[in-house]
Amino acid sequence: MNVESILKSKGRSVFTVRPDANVADAVALLHRHGIGALVVSQDKASVDGILSERDIVHALSAHGGQSLELTVAQLMSRRVVTCKPSDTVADLMALMTDRRIRHLPVVEHGRLAGMISIGDVVKNRLDEIESEATSMREFIAGA
Repeated sequence: MNVESILKSKGRSVFTVRPDANVADAVALLHRHGIGALVVSQDKASVDGILSERDIVHALSAHGGQSLELTVAQLMSRRVVTCKPSDTVADLMALMTDRRIRHLPVVEHGRLAGMISIGDVVKNRLDEIESEATSMREFIAGA
């Protein structure tokens, strides 16, 4: 199973925010869409950074409520780990665990092509396990 198969079932839509947007607007987007991270992009195609709930919590701890007045560029993570549609789910699990990250933008031919969250990876793995269990039950029942 690979990233492309996850994107086929969940879709390729990605919520982005411009680097010059203020953090309060980004927080509103996260809340409105029930997501944990936004890809920071000037043009909705490049990956300039990522802004996660974790980035916002760190800023709130350091700067209090004034954090909401900062720009996304001031808080975003600039070193973004990405994946490709051909990457395997096993590779993603290892990467997300090793790097302690929960969101991976998918980049194809240098352009933003989707977003994979740890929830997507877990759901995919649970679906695989359920399918294997069903196949085993059918095999045993037919034997």
